[in-house]
Formats: sequence, C-alpha cells, structure tokens
Amino acid sequence: MRMKICLMAVIAGLYLSGAGQEQCPVIPAPVQAVRSAETFLLSRYTGLILDAPELKGAGAYLQQRLLDLKQIPVAVKPADADYIRLSINKQAKQDESYRLAITKKGVNITANSVAGVTNGISSLLQLVSLQKPVNGGVSLEGWSIKDAPRYGWRGFMLDESRHFMGKAKVLQLLDWMAFYKLNRFHWHLTDEPGWRIEIKRYPKLALLGGLGNFTNPTAPAAYYTQEEISEIVHYAAQRNITVIPEIDMPGHATAANRAYPQYSGGGNEQHPDFTFDPGNEGTYGYLMNILREVNLLFPSGMIHLGGDEVSFGSDKWIQHEGVKKLMQTHSLKDLKAVERYFMERMADSVYSLHAGLLAWDEMAAVNLPKDKTIICWWRHDQPRQLQLALDKGYRIIVCPRLPYYFDFVQDSSHRMGRKWGKAYAPIKDVYNYKAESLIADQKQQAQVLGIQANLWTETVTNFNRMDYMVFPRIAALAEAAWTTDALKNYDGFATRLKMQLPLYRDAGIYFYNPFDPSEIPEPVFFRRDTRSLSAQEN
Repeated sequence: MRMKICLMAVIAGLYLSGAGQEQCPVIPAPVQAVRSAETFLLSRYTGLILDAPELKGAGAYLQQRLLDLKQIPVAVKPADADYIRLSINKQAKQDESYRLAITKKGVNITANSVAGVTNGISSLLQLVSLQKPVNGGVSLEGWSIKDAPRYGWRGFMLDESRHFMGKAKVLQLLDWMAFYKLNRFHWHLTDEPGWRIEIKRYPKLALLGGLGNFTNPTAPAAYYTQEEISEIVHYAAQRNITVIPEIDMPGHATAANRAYPQYSGGGNEQHPDFTFDPGNEGTYGYLMNILREVNLLFPSGMIHLGGDEVSFGSDKWIQHEGVKKLMQTHSLKDLKAVERYFMERMADSVYSLHAGLLAWDEMAAVNLPKDKTIICWWRHDQPRQLQLALDKGYRIIVCPRLPYYFDFVQDSSHRMGRKWGKAYAPIKDVYNYKAESLIADQKQQAQVLGIQANLWTETVTNFNRMDYMVFPRIAALAEAAWTTDALKNYDGFATRLKMQLPLYRDAGIYFYNPFDPSEIPEPVFFRRDTRSLSAQEN
C-alpha cells in the first residue's frame, strides 16, 4: 500500500511539473486530469442543456463569459449532439467537487451542488480561453477532470475606503476570482479615509463620509448605492462567490464620525476622530440601525466588524464622562476592557440579525460564541494570537501580512508598497505558504476554514496599480487554497502561469511579470501627504 501511495505521488509530481505532455493547463491544479485524443468544436451551434432549474444562474455565467472571451453565443436548448450539459447529483452530499468531461460529442459538467457546477464551468472557461478561435469557434482537447477543493474558504479582500475602485473594476475582479475558483469576497467598505456604502437612514455617511481618500482628502464623494451593491452581490453569486461586508468598529471610524460627530469617541493628532464612542448609549442604536441595512443587502449572513488597532485612537476615551460611567457601572478596569465590552455588545447585535460575525485576530481574546464567530488571523509576527484563537475554539481564516497582504511588494526592487524590514511577498511565497506548519495539533487544523489575501489600498491609487499588486499573485493564492500539498509543485505552476499571461494582456490587465520583471514597469506616484505607511497596519 505504501509503495502504491509513493508511486501516485511520483506520478503526480511528474504530471504537475510539466515533465510530460499530460499536464492540464488549469489553475488551480485539479486533483485528477486525463487527456484523450478526442476534440470538441465549441461554436454558436453548441446548445446549453440545464438539467435542473437551479442551474439557471450558473448557465447565465457560462453564457456571459463565453460571449465575453470568445464571442461565442451559446443558447439554452434541448438535448443535441453538440452540447454543454450542466447536471447536479442531488442524492450526493453537497460539496464543491465536480467532474468535467470533454468528448467529441460535447461537454458534461456534473457536480453535487450548484457551487460544484460553477467550479467546473470555471475550468472549462480556462480551457476555452487558452485556445485560438477556429472556424468561428474553439477546438477543445478532450479532458476528463475530477476535482475538489482543499479549503472551503478561498478568499480575497479589497479595501475601498482608502481608494475607491468602483463597480466596473469590482465586477472585473469577481470575474477573475471565479476564473480561479476563489469563492469569498471580503469587502472592506468603511475606514478612516472614506465610507463607501449608502445607508438610507443615515445619508450623510455616504455624502460626507464618502468624501476624500487616502492621498486626496478633497476628492469628491465616492460610494456604492444600495442598488449597485445588490447588482454586485448578484453578479458574485452567479459565480459562486459570497460577498462579506466589513463595517469597521470601534476604531477606523473617522469617515463615519465626519458625517455624524455626535457618535465620535475621539482620536489623536495622527488619527483624528478614530473611534466610535462606547460611553454614548446612542452609539449602539446608531450602529445597529446601520447593520440592519447592511444585513439586508448581503445575503451571506456574515458581517465583519473589524475590531483591530483600537489603541491607535482610543486616547480620549478615558476623558469621556460617559466612558468613565460605563467603566464604573460594568467594572471595566481599563480601556482594553471597554473595547471588549463594545465588541461583545455589537457582536450580539450581529447575532440578533441571524448573521455570523467575523473579526480581526485582536478579537480572539473576547469571549464570543464559537459557532457564530470567525477570526481572521493577520499578524504574522504573532503566531501566539493564532494559537489563542484555536485554543478558544474559534474557526480561523488565515491571512497573514506575509505573504497574504498584497499591498506588500512582489519584488525587492519595487519602490511602492510595503516591506517588513527586508521581507516582502513574492509570488513563490504566496504559493508555498503552509498555515498548518504553525499548528501542532492536528485536530486544531480542522478549525482552519481556509486562506485569504488582503489588498489594502494606501498605495493603490488607480486601476493599473491595483492590477500590478493583484496579478499574477491571485493565481498563486488560488492554487494554495484549492490544491493539496501532495499535488502542488511550483515549477509546474509556473509553467501553467506562463500560459495565462496572454490572457492578462488580452483583458488589459497591467500585471507584474515574474518571468521578465523589467517588461512591465511598476506604476508609482507621488503622494500628496506625508503620513507613514508603517502606522497603517491594516
């Protein structure tokens, strides 16, 4: 038996390293992929067959992308000899696995859920994308793929408070996330520079809180209307992507306090009006009203409340009479205890909405229900905080600054973006990172839901800069989240990644080329202020 396992590992290594002609070009690498001698011509005459009504959204995703990528209009119609068939095995356990079979007669994608079918569609779209048009269609090689993800949470976070990207860019990002089977979009919508989501009850949050950005405090208000939010959420859902909003509190509240200063807890010179006021009873009702609207807009049933870096601007709390009274009434010994009281109370507000809570790893010390709370571990230099969260039974999203903060540079020669001393986040580190190496207890490894990359946008002032920080690291992130260690091989990944670069060029993506770093220059800009990035941990 041991010899058989070793032989399979050797075969997998050869397969993924590009040593043979059988290497499947799909990213992330599938569990199993076998190529046949058959081919199938995908064209406008190909029919789309949906074997279940719940596949309508997935079918629309496939139709839209085939039209966008190759200008092939595929219509839904009854069974034909020339077809793409989407099917669900409703008797099986619901998961994200899928099977993709391309034969001379057509394409079959079968799965145990709509999510699995969508993953199969994404693999098909990659195979289509990599082919040149032939006679008004695309000739596809025969592939039989059996596949399933390593992690259920394969995430990407975009900060739009510091610099606003807008609907079109977010939709493009969602397309690429789906292309690589990433399935969680964490949307950082509020922070110090700007408030980016319309709240009907409090319109000044967007109109006044939405003014400015990290490099230009006088920039016009930029935010998403609730109608735009709904459109983006629906677009993501068609692509098997769940959108999780973040409404940061009790710190990082400057933009909100600009709009409604009566709820400000103050701050300091570097971080003015940084906090909400925990000693004002009205603050809790105000924030609860905001969360009610947010929860209605995002059917994920999850809200991220931040909870990080409160000490950056909680100096004034001790001077507030309301905070002093709160500390006396609830026997809170210090400002850290006040912070925990605030977060426990706001967490209860989230739970009352029948939603789950996400928070940064500072909140691991707070006593919250383990079945309703997810901790995002981000401080790579504090593995003890990860261990604390595990010991307390929390489920974990692994997103350490190094290597999963994509505002860190990809190359030592890059001038913009962050470094940790001399350390940065090259694509190979993104690919090879192993969270399990930090977790000695195998039982606790099961608490890790998955991994996520975070793009903070202090230095991301435009689309080119965003692209340059995301691509091609997003592909490495996807394979790290999907493919097991036994099937991973960086050289094989690099071979497949080279095949993807023309796709970036065709899409107008301004990407970093790790194979020829001088080909596409790093986009840089001159800052309008002198604030230090080192003070902006999140």
